[in-house]
Amino acid sequence: MAESEGFPLAEPGLWVERVGGRSFPAGRPGLFLDRDGTINVDTGYPDDPAAMVLRDHIAPVIAAANEHGIPVVVVSNQSGIARGYFGWDAFARVNGRVLDLLAEQNAFVDMVLACAYHDAGSGPLAIADHPMRKPNPGMLLEAGRRLGLDLRRSLIVGDKPADMEAGRRAGLRRGWLVDGEVSTMDGLSVSPLRDAADLEGLLAAIRSL
Repeated sequence: MAESEGFPLAEPGLWVERVGGRSFPAGRPGLFLDRDGTINVDTGYPDDPAAMVLRDHIAPVIAAANEHGIPVVVVSNQSGIARGYFGWDAFARVNGRVLDLLAEQNAFVDMVLACAYHDAGSGPLAIADHPMRKPNPGMLLEAGRRLGLDLRRSLIVGDKPADMEAGRRAGLRRGWLVDGEVSTMDGLSVSPLRDAADLEGLLAAIRSL
């Protein structure tokens, strides 16, 4: 992995960070989560760690995966970097704050991937439809390869249809869409995540993996 300014960049627009020292046997399913709008309240183009607030009920989801030995992977589009709104240094500070807030509730992430490529960017980040940018499945496939995950049994939680589409293209069969509706996306069964009953359904799915 190439390092740039001390950051874990696998390439100029792709952050791949292994967090913590937990190890998992090959063939485990994973829990994939979008970050902004799913784990933390979406602030647009987040560059201020002090503005980060966790969404209600997301820490117990991650904690349940931790308890059941399920790797937790964050997969996040970060076009604000390509657009020049902030750099990887600001991303690192914001992401560190989000992980700290989760840790305060005994919820821990095992890997973070972030894609900065966008057609509105400049220089090496100005790439349209990059395979790592959701709805493409590249970040999920990369995490699956690095962690030896069983992607078909894995779950994804996000707040945008692009998150669900990335899961579908990666071969996942179940997803939860924040404030969404029940739907089927050509092999991916999508459940809403809107209330306590929906949350219990997600927790039950994690426990059954």
